[in-house]
Amino acid sequence: MTPLIFVTGGVVSSLGKGIAAASLAAILEARGLRVTMMKLDPYINVDPGTMSPFQHGEVFVTDDGAETDLDLGHYERYVRTKLSRRNSITTGRIYETVIRKERRGDYLGGTVQVIPHVTDEIKQAIFAATEGFDVGLVEIGGTVGDIESLPFLEAIRQIRTERGADKALFMHLTLVPFIAAAGELKTKPTQHSVKELRSIGIQPDILLCRSEQPLPDSDRRKIALFTNVPERAVISAVDLDNIYMMPRRFHEAGLDAFIIERLGLAAGPIDLREWDEVVQACAHPVDDVTIAVVGKYVDHQDAYKSVAEALKHGGIRQRTRVQLRWLEAADLESEQGVQALAGVDGILVPGGFGDRGFDGKVATSRYAREHGIPYFGICYGMQAAIVDVARNVLGLSHANSTENDKATPDPVIGLITEFVGADGQKQQRDEASDLGGTMRLGLQHQKILPGTLAHRMYDADVVGERHRHRYEFNNAYQAQLEQAGLVFSGRSMDDSLVEVIELPQDQHPWFLACQAHPEFLSTPRDGHPLFIGFIKAARDYKAAHPHTASAQEPAK
Repeated sequence: MTPLIFVTGGVVSSLGKGIAAASLAAILEARGLRVTMMKLDPYINVDPGTMSPFQHGEVFVTDDGAETDLDLGHYERYVRTKLSRRNSITTGRIYETVIRKERRGDYLGGTVQVIPHVTDEIKQAIFAATEGFDVGLVEIGGTVGDIESLPFLEAIRQIRTERGADKALFMHLTLVPFIAAAGELKTKPTQHSVKELRSIGIQPDILLCRSEQPLPDSDRRKIALFTNVPERAVISAVDLDNIYMMPRRFHEAGLDAFIIERLGLAAGPIDLREWDEVVQACAHPVDDVTIAVVGKYVDHQDAYKSVAEALKHGGIRQRTRVQLRWLEAADLESEQGVQALAGVDGILVPGGFGDRGFDGKVATSRYAREHGIPYFGICYGMQAAIVDVARNVLGLSHANSTENDKATPDPVIGLITEFVGADGQKQQRDEASDLGGTMRLGLQHQKILPGTLAHRMYDADVVGERHRHRYEFNNAYQAQLEQAGLVFSGRSMDDSLVEVIELPQDQHPWFLACQAHPEFLSTPRDGHPLFIGFIKAARDYKAAHPHTASAQEPAK
């Protein structure tokens, strides 16, 4: 049986359970243990794939094509384990499975109930995702007291009862607010949060106390006394300027030692050198660059969480602080609006769906192309770059994606079901096409053309990247766009789909766009070749254009 650590949260949401759990996983991994992680989300959606980015934030994609909560992105950035659809479970998936079994007659005509049928399904999902590892961390979404979370909490209570305290631990993250008027930290919210947890049969073994300033020993003793948690297991989780400092802080607080002792894990000495190097690179940069991120959801930056982190990772690998200037794509559709890009050292256009702001992304590509500013397009950012070249270099003024204009005379981007081959002959457009049925999801390999910028970045002939999109480049326009200077430097393994485009270096110092989402494979310890190359290009651009420094904005 894999020992399990269940992570819950109380008082308020957004305390950072995902990062806290991932940081604990990182220090356990640094002690030689094979660690996996899992997220249990209480919403009834089957997955977040159709949820609005404004409400849910980023949809993180795994190798096997699962659309998951953004916390799985945190997990993969902190541990080496590659996660799958088994590591992300929602209430919707659980109930979908239970109902399907009921319809098949698997319950032999019995009454189907939350206990035991739903809780049994939750337990089986947990066991399936964590089997074969030295330790598994399971985060329960939401906060204690949420009605949606109750089946998950009941399931983990049962696991603790069945397996015992030496095979299952409860770690509870709670808030210790600082009341400025009183000039002191208040422990009462933590006490009430634990009381609520205990009322449903769960006694926490560890408390992570989130606060703006370090928790005094006196407050730790008080919390331990009123919550029945050992004092050494009351951990101060103080706010940090750099989230990658957290593994070191947790280790210094003795969190890993306590867990290894309680679970009887065969762990070795800790090695946090890689994390220390990351923190040092962040703390002592030798350069800084400003990158404009032109998106559709910039007022809700969690929609681009992996992109923002991957840009920072690209800087970490060369001791460069990356400052982000978030720009709303819809604001850049005019000649005046696009001037907001002046003074940046690089421009990134991330993925997205729908026509709102698309012309602003096209205008952004044109600005970067004509001004020689490093440009990195991801997914929709690649499609915008293709439309830019088609409209503004080829003169196909109405070129567009059929996602935005089904009647466009020059559909350079469309559903794969809308076109046939590279002979330019169009099929009858399938207006009833199932959008989900044409979605490309998960890790897919692609061939990189030797002698290109992409090949220099990857230093490989074949690479794997994760996808999440449904519209593709229309091969019928490849010859025309090549004559206009566009280089098709990456293709799917069967040559049917375009994966990477770029401009030759005699036309532009660094202009590259890809259909996949490389941000999903970037980590602070390793970075990603495209993001590292992009930040290097931004540094080179800044060195050649020192006047841009005065126009830079502070980091956000």
